[in-house]
Amino acid sequence: MDCIFCKIINKEIPSVFLYEDDMVVAFKDINPQAPVHFLIIPKEHIESNDDINDENSHIIAHVFKIAKKLAKENGLESGYRIVNNCKEDGGQTVNHIHFHVLGGRQMLWPPG
Repeated sequence: MDCIFCKIINKEIPSVFLYEDDMVVAFKDINPQAPVHFLIIPKEHIESNDDINDENSHIIAHVFKIAKKLAKENGLESGYRIVNNCKEDGGQTVNHIHFHVLGGRQMLWPPG
């Protein structure tokens, strides 16, 4: 598989993890859009939101638990945004489901 996120998970591409457990990893975004900007990705290769099912939905719930934990650890008590893009028209650029956590500044709406 030629998935950049799978390569990061397998440590074939160097990255400094903010968090890792048996289900997910989290690391800083290489092109941050906010003072705090990191990604949380499941270790299981799930392509997009459209591929969540009864067998893997517990992983996505876990992503949100870890987002809360890391947001607190990164001083985002006043708020943060979690973004998931789905497929090409939704802005997904890597076909491995991932969640951006952004904070440290006022988030605007609509996002773009």
